[in-house]
Amino acid sequence: MLGILKARMQQGYRTMAYPAGPPPDLPARFAGRPVLDGLRCGQDCRACIDACPTGAISHDLSGKSHRLDMGRCIFCRACEAACPQGAVRFGRDHRLAVAKPEEMVVADTREDVPEACNARIRNLFGRSLKLREVSAGGCNACEADTNVLNTLAWDLGRFGIQFVASPRHADGLLITGPVTLNMELALRKTYEAVPAPKIVIAVGACAISGGIYRTHDSVCKGADRIVPVDLYVPGCPPHPVTILDGILRLLGKLPK
Repeated sequence: MLGILKARMQQGYRTMAYPAGPPPDLPARFAGRPVLDGLRCGQDCRACIDACPTGAISHDLSGKSHRLDMGRCIFCRACEAACPQGAVRFGRDHRLAVAKPEEMVVADTREDVPEACNARIRNLFGRSLKLREVSAGGCNACEADTNVLNTLAWDLGRFGIQFVASPRHADGLLITGPVTLNMELALRKTYEAVPAPKIVIAVGACAISGGIYRTHDSVCKGADRIVPVDLYVPGCPPHPVTILDGILRLLGKLPK
């Protein structure tokens, strides 16, 4: 017992200061918020569009610049590697979560991070939020990065946010995976079991749009086709800091 206490004292305080301090160090290969440079783009070049495995990049209505849908993007960086002009790159900004699907579209003229805070949700759940996680056919990558938030280093509970075992004890759902047809009924029943008022958070490209499986007949192509979604967290998988940032911004818990 004394040995355990001694080891614990030697470990010291392990929970990161974020968001009161800087975010944790991100890996060198981290792919954050996409940046499109229309001035570098060749108008007749389709290299990035053709390289994208999920159809996340398209021409805008003018046909002279590009748009990238983070909801479809799996952040594989194939477009970045394919572009001969360097017009597509992935930055280091981890703030990807948005409240509306159209806000996931990044264009040449838009470099700001949309506001995700919802006053109604903040007033209802700003002090305490209980979530039921639903893995709707996912590969467990998004699930793993969500579970990281419960570790000592992240300590999600310090914000009053916890995961619960039963939807009847929850304030909302956190959904991962492309929502397979076999999981559609289960997701509907889980959502119905959550007492109102309630919220839904879709984490990862699969939960948002179907991801790499979106063209398959066995998936529903995103959670918002089954239940209403209040927060979208792009990524494949999104980094734990991206998930945490999204939830905290939704609840208005980040310092101004």
